[in-house]
Amino acid sequence: MATVELRFSAQPEHVRTARLVAAAVARRAGVDEAVLDEVRLAVGEACSRAVGLHRNHGITAPVKVVLTEEEKSFSIEVGDEVPVPGGEAGAAEASGATPGAGPGQPDTETDADSEDEMGLAVISGLVDDVEVRSGTDGGVIRMSWPKTPATLHP
Repeated sequence: MATVELRFSAQPEHVRTARLVAAAVARRAGVDEAVLDEVRLAVGEACSRAVGLHRNHGITAPVKVVLTEEEKSFSIEVGDEVPVPGGEAGAAEASGATPGAGPGQPDTETDADSEDEMGLAVISGLVDDVEVRSGTDGGVIRMSWPKTPATLHP
């Protein structure tokens, strides 16, 4: 099982690099050429989401991307360090309106939540096998793709 780990500061300009690395590692792992665009797009969405979460919550820790080649599949995990109180159950509570945002003031947290949901919807449309976890130590989006039969080792 080969693994590549990438960490980058939560800056939008680094998302492109993560996409390029993911596509290169996926190609080397034996993911079908026809699926590489989906890999690129899904990783871009997941990394953009993580960058946005870090920036919106003032977290300076890097975004973490782990690319793993397994016997029959290739997986990518994109992790953020934004804690969600109460884990998955607390996610709905954490997505409420920004305290103190009154009439005439933009509710940036609600806008960010809408972008977050849209990004997750895009990822779900691109990847058949996707898992989203969140907890008090941050969140992870895990995506996996099958390897082409020609590259499967006995």
